[in-house]
Amino acid sequence: MPLVLNEEQNMLKDAAKDFCTNNTPINQLRTLRDDKSAQGFDSATWQQMVELGWAGITIPEDFGGLGFGFLGMGVVMEECGRTLAASPLFSTAVLGASAILHGGSDQQKSELLPQVAAGELLLALALEEKAHHSPYGAETTAEKSSAGYKVSGSKKFVLDGHIANKIVVVARSSGKAGDVEGLTLVLVDRDSAGVNVTRTIMADSRNASNIEFDGAEGVLLGEEGKGAAVLEQVLDAGRILLSAEMLGGVQECFERTVEYLKVREQFGVPIGSFQALKHRASQMFCEVELSKSVVLEALSALDDNSDQIPELASLTKARLNDTFNLVSSEGVQMHGGIGMTDEYEIGFFMKRSRVCEHALGNSAFHRDRYGVTQGY
Repeated sequence: MPLVLNEEQNMLKDAAKDFCTNNTPINQLRTLRDDKSAQGFDSATWQQMVELGWAGITIPEDFGGLGFGFLGMGVVMEECGRTLAASPLFSTAVLGASAILHGGSDQQKSELLPQVAAGELLLALALEEKAHHSPYGAETTAEKSSAGYKVSGSKKFVLDGHIANKIVVVARSSGKAGDVEGLTLVLVDRDSAGVNVTRTIMADSRNASNIEFDGAEGVLLGEEGKGAAVLEQVLDAGRILLSAEMLGGVQECFERTVEYLKVREQFGVPIGSFQALKHRASQMFCEVELSKSVVLEALSALDDNSDQIPELASLTKARLNDTFNLVSSEGVQMHGGIGMTDEYEIGFFMKRSRVCEHALGNSAFHRDRYGVTQGY
């Protein structure tokens, strides 16, 4: 497949770059953090994103979306990553919308997806229960009730959990933690009885929450006990699009570092003229270029519904985990002492890289998963 964007995708990328540069600079994230914003994002900015159609990029036109595909969403996520834009885009339009698209009934799709595209409904995926990513590790239970399903258990690191209107909960209707069979997806209203949400303050200021469920009523998404197949599709889309966001952060961090090497002087010359720093910058450049290619291929695979999506998702996430870690660490080091200060923005990228690195699977998890997909 040609690893290039078409004209429409390039136009969307340029528009997204212009919007994020002017409307969601890192200063906005800093202000939200310093003011301890209750929402963790700016509502007016989110509404502008919705008006641009971003919330409905991957949603089919039949359900009120643009149907522009994952490459379209990928270029938007990449530009959001450049400015560390704070918004519910990833949790709602990627994870939540994917869960409804792949697991929802026709009625659920017709009712909920237009609300997502219109910015009227915010979603969150409640998956993790331990410190490490474990897609099948759910111990939270889902028991059938007269009104639907009752959910009991606890979830950690729920992205945008405290602002979501509805939460897609990965629960277990049978079996034990680690079993593929027996997983059930349940859609629960955040304000339902038996739902207790505690917001957490992440190192990178990304919105996340811990949630306790105590017999909370919800409705089924997909088939009881067969949620793993839907979950894997949702997670692979999430891994690839999170990697696209990370790619934006990688490129911005690298470009800022190279620019600093050109202007910072020591011994009367720019420090970028020192051979040791040239070598380190060259290594970063090579890693960045490789990262661009794997993200583009993975996004294309999503649009083509390729059978290689699982392996490409793990390959891409592992590559971006490592690249973002390297480039953000080198960026801070090459900026010297000021790179460690909060007033200088390069440190924001290092914090974001560490949080993204563990979201939806770290490099060790994905190298192991890639090996399994290859038959090892």
